[in-house]
Amino acid sequence: MTLDTRTVADVGPLLKHWRGARRLSQLALAAEAAVSIRHLSFLETGRAKPSRTMVLKLAEVLDVPLRERNTLLLSAGFSPEYPESALDAPELAAVREALETILAQQEPFPALVMDRSWDIRHTNTAARRFFAFLQDGRTATPPGPSNVLRRMFHPDGVRPNVTNWPDVAEALVRRARREAIGGVTDERAQRILDEVLDYPGVPASLRSLDATTPVLPIVPIRYARGDRQFDYFSTVTTLGTPQDVTLQELRIECFFPMNDETREHARHLADQ
Repeated sequence: MTLDTRTVADVGPLLKHWRGARRLSQLALAAEAAVSIRHLSFLETGRAKPSRTMVLKLAEVLDVPLRERNTLLLSAGFSPEYPESALDAPELAAVREALETILAQQEPFPALVMDRSWDIRHTNTAARRFFAFLQDGRTATPPGPSNVLRRMFHPDGVRPNVTNWPDVAEALVRRARREAIGGVTDERAQRILDEVLDYPGVPASLRSLDATTPVLPIVPIRYARGDRQFDYFSTVTTLGTPQDVTLQELRIECFFPMNDETREHARHLADQ
């Protein structure tokens, strides 16, 4: 469950929320931040007002995402610290070039860039080619930005082509829930998750998954169309030490073949 920070008027409850999300006691947080436990308690209850420096210090120790650090600052009466640039802004040109390089290097295997709402922002040629191959002849998923969750759960998405869909769906829901606990999701992502869990054929049991339950280190994704099967696993990469909200929320997902058959089929698609 995510916290709707727009309904919180004071920074104290927000600090307490993030301390709980990180499973830290007041004593542990006070020690990590080098402040007295009494002062921390006063901050959480509203008996004391934090300085801008204190807000940023506690946010750093609590590993609060940049967007939510701005919310903490606003709740404490200060201006935001971190910009939120459009991905096509001139100042992000070097980042866009880096993303394009990563995506190109993944050829002939799929790779994509998505934001915190699971919307797909960029893909390489292999991803466009592969998912068009799977989708051939079928109605597209719901209108709007291409979204990983909608693509995987919608009956007209890639779901009919995923032969181990129950395992993949469970892994995706757990991942989305863990991100919500960690504070890197948003209301739109939560609405999309609720939406896809209501799609026809989605087991009701997925709604009650425990996000803290340990999962397998790698969950294969097995696609098939006709007599061709593609067995992939994926890695997710984030940008290191970003100082921009948009950049921190980007995730680069690269698909890697699990066998020679998948490598051969991917290269065959590239040659067509």
